[in-house]
Amino acid sequence: MMDTEETLQSLTAQMPSNKDNSETSLAVLGVAVGEDRYLIPMAEVSEVIAIPKLAHVPLTQPWFLGLANVRGNLYGITDLGVYLGGDPVPFNLKSRILLVMPGNKLYGGFIVNSMLGIRDLSEFTPAKLAKNKLPKCITARYKDAEGRQWRELSLFKLIGDEKFLQVARE
Repeated sequence: MMDTEETLQSLTAQMPSNKDNSETSLAVLGVAVGEDRYLIPMAEVSEVIAIPKLAHVPLTQPWFLGLANVRGNLYGITDLGVYLGGDPVPFNLKSRILLVMPGNKLYGGFIVNSMLGIRDLSEFTPAKLAKNKLPKCITARYKDAEGRQWRELSLFKLIGDEKFLQVARE
């Protein structure tokens, strides 16, 4: 049985490549957070899991939902929508946690409302990114063929942000 990393590599390898495009293609994971759509670089996600039981941590920010034990490692779990300024949305069977690759020893998990599949960034048209009121982790904006808006989100930039590291409620 293939593990998750092998499965993601296999799916990425099966993606159609666009040899005529002068830009390098980049595999991204499409996710829905509330009403918004995000593209996350595949290299920043180590695993996608169903939502396990969370241990609540008192006196923390409203976006910090608690801790999850994933194969012996404790991950701090964040409601990505609330962290990005949205209202809390109830989770359902489609909700998942994106685990960030633990290369920097910060074990983070981010709850998204649903998975929208692996995409090739070359399928999207760049759109102007309004810098006001957007967190530093939003690195670009795109439109798809149907005209829907997507934002590129760097989980690595998010977990390195000073605001994100301040989990305690003030």
